[in-house]
Amino acid sequence: MNNIVVLAFARLVKLLANVTKLAAYAFHFLLPNKRFTIPERAAPWWPSKRAAEATVPRILWQTNFTDKATLPVYLNYLFNRLMAPGFEYRFMITEARAVFIQENFSPDIFEAYARLQVGAAQADFWRVLVLQKHGGVYLDIDAHAVWPLARIVKPEMEELFVTTKRGDISNYFIASKPNNPHLALIVQTIRNNIEDVADKNIFELTGPGVYNKVLPRAEVRTRSYRYTCNQGNFTNEYFQYIDKPQGKWTKEQHQVEVVRKRETVE
Repeated sequence: MNNIVVLAFARLVKLLANVTKLAAYAFHFLLPNKRFTIPERAAPWWPSKRAAEATVPRILWQTNFTDKATLPVYLNYLFNRLMAPGFEYRFMITEARAVFIQENFSPDIFEAYARLQVGAAQADFWRVLVLQKHGGVYLDIDAHAVWPLARIVKPEMEELFVTTKRGDISNYFIASKPNNPHLALIVQTIRNNIEDVADKNIFELTGPGVYNKVLPRAEVRTRSYRYTCNQGNFTNEYFQYIDKPQGKWTKEQHQVEVVRKRETVE
């Protein structure tokens, strides 16, 4: 599809999403305690007979500290379902992430994960592990596809990373087959970072800084965020963290030790 068409559609979505976001202030003023439940698992809205042919499994993954969402976050979820009708949806809250890693990975991996004390850092590690195990497409809870996901992640693709305006790789969108050697490199680097605690900044410890440091750019498939996935159109920090007193990870990482000392891990 012509990138001009995709960009035009993305801008239309941004406009409409921001209108709903503004309306949500009035909605939650009138109904301050109203929340919507994001399902742990949901079947595709429109199953595709060709899903089995795709190298990247048709699974859409997301995570959050709670499954109780404000209206903007829930609308963001619904829009992603609309953009990925042939994808199964899977969602994990904080506690479920830990159980998944403990049940599917080595004790060393789980120990490293358990030492992370900030939810965003845990989510950074979990997203790579869940894709390495099952494959699929990961999106941040405030991110949304700007075009039908099956057309962005084509059946023959083994992976796809999104790039920012500066051209750096980010991790709010990752598409991957299971057992991806590039993700294995990310997993090992995050483990090493947790062990060394060389940098307590989450961006460099578990986040995009890891990807830009170790991934061989000439080998990995990337696509600009403009034609792939946007953030913060349907929702914002206020609506995402309204039920979390610690606030966003950028604040939380200055309030607690990001990596717990080994001897205190049970």
